[in-house]
Amino acid sequence: MFGGQVALPGNSPHLRKSGSRPVVFDLGGEQGNGAEEGFSHSTEADNSKSLPMSLSAAAAIMPSPILLWRFKVLLFFLWGFFCCKIGWGSVMRMSANLRDLFLYEVFLYYNPLLLVVLLYCAVAMLLIFPFDIFYLSSRYFLLRTLWRIVFPLQAITFADFFLADILTSMSKVFSDLERSVCRMVHRQVATIAWFEADSICGSHSVAIPLVLVLPYLFRLFQCLRQYKDTRERTSLFNALKYSTAVPVIFLSALKYHVFPERWTNFYRPLWLVSSMVNSLYSFYWDVTRDWDLSGFTRIFKFNRPSVWSYILHGRKWVYFWVIGSNLILRCTWTYKLSAHLRHNYLTVFAITALEIFRRFQWVFFRVENEWNKMNAKSSTQISMSEMSAEEEKLKLLVSSDHNV
Repeated sequence: MFGGQVALPGNSPHLRKSGSRPVVFDLGGEQGNGAEEGFSHSTEADNSKSLPMSLSAAAAIMPSPILLWRFKVLLFFLWGFFCCKIGWGSVMRMSANLRDLFLYEVFLYYNPLLLVVLLYCAVAMLLIFPFDIFYLSSRYFLLRTLWRIVFPLQAITFADFFLADILTSMSKVFSDLERSVCRMVHRQVATIAWFEADSICGSHSVAIPLVLVLPYLFRLFQCLRQYKDTRERTSLFNALKYSTAVPVIFLSALKYHVFPERWTNFYRPLWLVSSMVNSLYSFYWDVTRDWDLSGFTRIFKFNRPSVWSYILHGRKWVYFWVIGSNLILRCTWTYKLSAHLRHNYLTVFAITALEIFRRFQWVFFRVENEWNKMNAKSSTQISMSEMSAEEEKLKLLVSSDHNV
């Protein structure tokens, strides 16, 4: 009863997962031939292994390249900590006055850029940190999307142009970042040179308009790539919209490189016209293309409820609000016409905050429009008979895959 052989199932966790045959062992020690039978079965199973199985087992033992890379990064951090560490114990054992003097000399007198450089390095290290913490997949997805935005060598996806549109609202942030880097390079931080920084890193710097125009150029190249793939004329019109922002940026930068009379009589009217064209064109595209609210014709005809059938919000005043506020916030550049407002820090901060709010509205209703299109496509695939009954709705929502 207890000395016989016990047959284990093939999927038993005690068996090897290499694909070999199940090995049957004798669990009893009283019978003389039990050990011999077990040895013979195990020998037969070992001899039946082929060379590919041995290679696969050897490959399984070898660590993956990602693991080796993480191990090298860990060794680098350990080396930096033990070889270049700061004696915090000796610093904290100082008196309060001596410690404050030490910190002042380290961060302000000898190297005032240390804190700022550490901040930028911490952000960069957080993005490329190879360990599975701080949402590794999301961080790498963001980096891949940014790479596709800078180099649009493949088909444009929704995430590509969606993030690139958000970057266009951050052009002011990029210009401020450029000024910060310029001040750090020329050591104009926490010193008297900060007040004289306009001599090198002021508004007349050529790098500022180049940084401001980069997000718009990225979107322009994306639209051209989309036209190359789909041959839709809508992509060309969208590219034209982003190209209207280029003269606005460079004409505004010319103010610091030409004579005041030349600016007032010739370049300023051109800047005003180009700014109005860019604002109105962008507003029209937001309403008619990005949000699919059909512009100024069908949106105000409330006696046709089919226009609002796929809208997620039941209150129509929400859409009137977003259209009106988008038009007003698209024209916030007019504050630059006032000399005492364009150099006021509170005004610049308020305008930047309003642009963030406008972009949030755009993101919210742009995602809603894309969701409506996805639902419309799924409904047409499920029931083609309902297409004739809702032909007007589908004509509005399924005009194209997505407008880049």
